[in-house]
Amino acid sequence: MSLLYCPKNPQETATFRFLARVNSLYGLSLLTYHDLYTWSTTHIDKFWSTVWDETGVIGHKGAHIADNAALPSDNPPWFSDARVNWAENMLWCRSEEKTALIEATEPTPEYPVPRLRTTSYAELYSLVADLVSAMLHYGLKPGDRVASYSSNCIENVAACLATTAIGGIWVSAAADFGPEGVLERLEQVQPTFLFAVDAVVYNHKVHQHLPKVSTLLSGLALKSPKVVIIHAIPHAEDRSQWQEEWLGWDNFLEQGRKLQLGRSADGEIKWNRLQFDAPLWILFSSGTTGRPKPIVHRAGGMLLQSKKEFAICGDLCPDDVFFYYTTTGWMMWNFLVSGLTIGCTLVLYDGSPLRDMSLLWRLSDDLGITAFGTSAKYLDQLSKRYQPRSHHKLSTLRQIYSTGSPLAPPLFDYVYEHIKPNIILSSITGGTDICSLFAGMSTALPVYRGEIQCRMLGMAIESFTPAGSLNPPDEPGELVCLRPFPCMPIGFWPLPNYGSESDVSAAKKRFQDSYFAEFKGTWYHGDHIIITRSKSGNGGGLIMLGRSDGVLNPGGIRFGSSEIYDVLDFAFSKSTCAQHLLDFLAIGQKIDNGTDERVILFVKLSEDEHLSLDLESNIKAAIRERRSPRHIPSRIIQVPDIPYTLNGKRVEVLVKKIVNGAPISSVNPATLSNPECLSFYASLGEELRGEVS
Repeated sequence: MSLLYCPKNPQETATFRFLARVNSLYGLSLLTYHDLYTWSTTHIDKFWSTVWDETGVIGHKGAHIADNAALPSDNPPWFSDARVNWAENMLWCRSEEKTALIEATEPTPEYPVPRLRTTSYAELYSLVADLVSAMLHYGLKPGDRVASYSSNCIENVAACLATTAIGGIWVSAAADFGPEGVLERLEQVQPTFLFAVDAVVYNHKVHQHLPKVSTLLSGLALKSPKVVIIHAIPHAEDRSQWQEEWLGWDNFLEQGRKLQLGRSADGEIKWNRLQFDAPLWILFSSGTTGRPKPIVHRAGGMLLQSKKEFAICGDLCPDDVFFYYTTTGWMMWNFLVSGLTIGCTLVLYDGSPLRDMSLLWRLSDDLGITAFGTSAKYLDQLSKRYQPRSHHKLSTLRQIYSTGSPLAPPLFDYVYEHIKPNIILSSITGGTDICSLFAGMSTALPVYRGEIQCRMLGMAIESFTPAGSLNPPDEPGELVCLRPFPCMPIGFWPLPNYGSESDVSAAKKRFQDSYFAEFKGTWYHGDHIIITRSKSGNGGGLIMLGRSDGVLNPGGIRFGSSEIYDVLDFAFSKSTCAQHLLDFLAIGQKIDNGTDERVILFVKLSEDEHLSLDLESNIKAAIRERRSPRHIPSRIIQVPDIPYTLNGKRVEVLVKKIVNGAPISSVNPATLSNPECLSFYASLGEELRGEVS
């Protein structure tokens, strides 16, 4: 792999300052990043204790750190004596001059140059204090869930901070999610509050959001939350679709301002410092194997991990301006908001990133963005139509983060040739499961074409063979993590004391089956990777080969196949239905040289039936109506049979591999109940690959 970037003074980076501290504290002589990485994953107790001290965590640390002998499957407690509040650590800066948040909205014909909304750290603190007061007035208690069905706006960040200041648990869904998909998530956690916007801007248009909110609430009727409506866009507010019991954001805020609840005698927010392992937020899986899994993340783990990633690995500082293009339903929103712990300025953007290719790069120049986060799909689309370096100065830009799917080697070339030559391009990988990174950025290391720079400190990831043995460098395998880490989820909802004994027991089993059933005791992540040979002391970079499971990812939008299956089950699988589907299977086929994928839906009909244009149109219409246009398959193909495992599971992963070119010989037929049908998919795969070659 060719070298694209090399740091001029790696010894002056935060990583090597941390290495020097470790050497001093423990009498060591570590020299390279690889030395530090190896030590950090061998002595997890000492490493994470030192991270706490080095990054200035606010709270009581205590004596206990972790059991250095525990396995990941033990999911051991961390910092069991500690008391900490995540929001308190986000709002340590109270400067009236320092900008905390800048909110930008996509232009429309009515507002071709929409105003930027800004708030200082002092203003953000006051806003959160008033929200805390209002939420306490309406009865919010620690452990209550607070949901958001919102856009990426200042109010949404403030509501998250206020929720966690009290000890509530934050749950977020993006405004572009269909209400049924949001209902599948929120009905599992039963929120006490719901914050929602009234409208959003996307693709140069205003889209009313309240009809979707009403549909969602009708499904939550058994326990209706207190609803607070936010008006965040520059267009005129329309309350014609409001329900009587809803509260407006300004009125809600004013109630809190008058009551002054949840404050000490000197006016400080009464931060509810809870245990390190207290729940902070719930993120949902894409729903590949049923209902989306409600993944509960621990407050201290999220805090300490983000401190390490930003302050030590990414070298962010209060002078930085940090932007990530994300919706509020993607974990990168949580990643971005956690940047407040550095005291830097965050840029929030709501709208299309591609309708005007120049927009985000103009923002970079106008706002002085130093760290620019996006997806591999965005860079791929940009590379076909726009060259930012030809139109923008980008003088402040020093890091670009990319995630969502593997970043293809030609896109590394594009960034260095057509965006900026002297920059750290950090492809990063982690996921909703850990709401942070397994591998990613380091300002102390080079960038090699097609590679993620390094395994992150403290994250003991390796590549395993299917038999569970360690792969040598440069061999493809399964991403696993061999040691516990503090951002491991606490579990799936409901946690103990938050549900019935049977529901809690089922959640525990589902959690263990999701991450520890593949390789005993070891965290299994479901990514296919290569860890390269160590170069320049990096301990080996990573090459991402894609997901090992059936998550669909067209255009960088991740969702589970079950989201399609649920629609088909509802509309086409009843015996009384005139257009009856016997079975179906959805997979992703690689396109655009592996930078994207299209969804292929295979359907099985009765022997005497054929897939008509009417049935195909009706399937697409049902998916559009009950999910979204992004869920609609690119191809719908009739097949004679759907392959199943011996225990009755559709084998999406095997079909996906075969369609994308893997030989049938790579499949173990003993695991299938009907392996003879795979030859059909092998032949069909040749045709499908010919369509996109």
